[in-house]
Amino acid sequence: MSDNILEKIIHPDGRGKIWRIFLVIVVLVVIAGLADAGSYYNRGADWMYARTDGTIRLPHVGELPFHLGLDLQGGSHLVYRADMSAIDAADRQSALEGVRDVIERRVNVFGVSEPLVQTTGSGNDYRIIVELAGIKDVNEAIKMIGETPLLEFKEQADQARTLTPDEQSQLDQYNADAEKTAHDVLGKALSGGDFAALAKQYSQDANTKDNGGDLGWITEKDAPDIVSDISGLNPGEVRSDLVREDNGYDILKLVDKREKTNPFDNNEPEMEVKAAHILICYEGAANCSSGLTKDEAYAKIEALKKIATPQNFAQLAKENSTEPGADQSGGELGWFGRSDMVKPFADEVFSQKTGTISDPVETEFGYHLIYKEGERPITEYEVSRIFIGTASASDITGDQKDWKNTELTGKNLKHASVTFNPNDNTPQVSLEFDDEGAKLFEDITARNVGKPVAIFLDGYPISTPTVDEKITGGKAVISGHFTINEAKLLAQRLNAGALPVPITLISQETVGASLGKSSLDMSLRAGIFGLILVVLFMILYYRLPGLLSVFSLLIYGLLALATFKALPIWLAFIVAILIMALMFNTFGELKAMTTFLMILFVAIGIILVYFAQISVTLTLAGLAGFILSIGMAVDANVLIFERLREELGEGKPAGLAVDEAFRRAWPSIRDGNLSTMITCLILIGFGTGAVQGFGTTLLIGITISMFSAIVVTRNFMLLLPADWLEKKLWLVNAKSRQG
Repeated sequence: MSDNILEKIIHPDGRGKIWRIFLVIVVLVVIAGLADAGSYYNRGADWMYARTDGTIRLPHVGELPFHLGLDLQGGSHLVYRADMSAIDAADRQSALEGVRDVIERRVNVFGVSEPLVQTTGSGNDYRIIVELAGIKDVNEAIKMIGETPLLEFKEQADQARTLTPDEQSQLDQYNADAEKTAHDVLGKALSGGDFAALAKQYSQDANTKDNGGDLGWITEKDAPDIVSDISGLNPGEVRSDLVREDNGYDILKLVDKREKTNPFDNNEPEMEVKAAHILICYEGAANCSSGLTKDEAYAKIEALKKIATPQNFAQLAKENSTEPGADQSGGELGWFGRSDMVKPFADEVFSQKTGTISDPVETEFGYHLIYKEGERPITEYEVSRIFIGTASASDITGDQKDWKNTELTGKNLKHASVTFNPNDNTPQVSLEFDDEGAKLFEDITARNVGKPVAIFLDGYPISTPTVDEKITGGKAVISGHFTINEAKLLAQRLNAGALPVPITLISQETVGASLGKSSLDMSLRAGIFGLILVVLFMILYYRLPGLLSVFSLLIYGLLALATFKALPIWLAFIVAILIMALMFNTFGELKAMTTFLMILFVAIGIILVYFAQISVTLTLAGLAGFILSIGMAVDANVLIFERLREELGEGKPAGLAVDEAFRRAWPSIRDGNLSTMITCLILIGFGTGAVQGFGTTLLIGITISMFSAIVVTRNFMLLLPADWLEKKLWLVNAKSRQG
């Protein structure tokens, strides 16, 4: 029976192909609906969970926001000109990108939601466009944005003053009083006093004071010191002495303890394992520089497996493991949970018997031998705490780790670039100073060997490398665990602070939030009224096909809005649907149309990703483009239905008439939409601002409308029984000439 069902799915008959693509459309609609209305679905899931007392728990989905432009959300549009006259041509683009990065960080201080900072220009005309949606203090933002980026090199300040005798006396008295208070509160707790009430009255821990000192359920992994301090207590007991901390005293109570349950099976305890391992990595594995090939690493781990025993395992790890620090730790990992390790490692060790050594296990880091030393349930502890704080000298004198300026600044930095460490090929940032900067940098590094030197950009520390030795020659390297992108970003920031790139505000436009809301309301109202008129026309004139086109139009709207939220994911998803249609030969003679649409979607997706930079920002002009595309979507259906009426009027069978209608209407639909798409591409490529927004949404709308007309509407039409439709031609507003 199951073989017959599978056969029907893989090789369906004519009607089966139609129903299969219908199910695919349903899945597409459900996913698009979740993307468009994720917040409403999540609220419904929460309501269902509460209504059924937790019996039905639907998974939540991510809530994707629309990206609204200034004219809908309100804010300011600023245009700056960057003066590149003093910058070498080869460095101008890097300097411009660095300034853009600095401006982004500056406007983030104002809490702007998704600020848009774009750069444009070439030759001697470079501009930076800043859009601040919802900004309140635009004048302060303009002032901060307009400042030339400031790059500074700082060293640690000398230790500040010591306490005076009077200050020391006050500090000692304060701490003595704190200790006496802690002992008094401990005595009350041990005498049966209400621990929660004492915490609310005396505790100085702001996070737990109001809830009676409750720390909640914790494990040894979460808070090893606290778990160690309450070990040996029975539930309900208070520790009989104070626990001395660096900044005060703890009074601890063990409220309860239990075995932590497995999240996938509440009847089983969650376990933790103690183990050691030997790692043999190979070239290509993560963080590996052993010089071994994969085959050599495997041969070595196999050889170690043959001689490894529980007694010599630690010594073998010290002598052979490529894990950093294994020569000291002997490969010991201590106690850990399943989620603490990568999946292949965890799967092996948690299924392994205690006291055994595993076969070689491969992970992204190389090959492992695992010695399982123990296994136990994870214990959770419910702990309450009363904290009585003490004071230190720094509370009086202030922070002793302030940075102080040096004479070395961004004006002395000639250039920063990304290079690669010749030893391990990791990315690093190279610095080159001018003659004055080279001498200053040499003096700074000479007096700070073994100490950090901080690099500040606009008062923000972007790197704090430690000086290994005195550096001469005016060149230095900032190394660390950089990715290539992180190293490029740091180089851009350094160049932005080093290169004199003054920017001048040449244009400012402000849109009020109330005006944006009013514009959005009017646009939506116009779109709804227009949609209602289109729906009425299609149903009254074309009747049943018109009703089906309305459903197709709704699907078009869901897909278009989802694309606005998640470009280019949805275009790629629709391409996948079309590929499936081709594989299943669903469209018969219309396979050429499907191929054309697939190629078109790929091309449009690439173009939009390039110009729209992954997301689409909705503006008033963009909404106009979307509303116009609705009319374009209906236009394709009108061409098809008119052809259908002609074919049915000539007495052709309904199934053949539908195919002929789509085939004959296709050239007009294709050519009309392609000419509009070319216009949209011109608007996107050569226009700016609102013009680009209009072209982008119209292009997306037209592209998806072709899919809804050729795939969705046709599928709906073919679902209608042909014999039934031929007997009721009035439903398509057609009359047979033979009748």
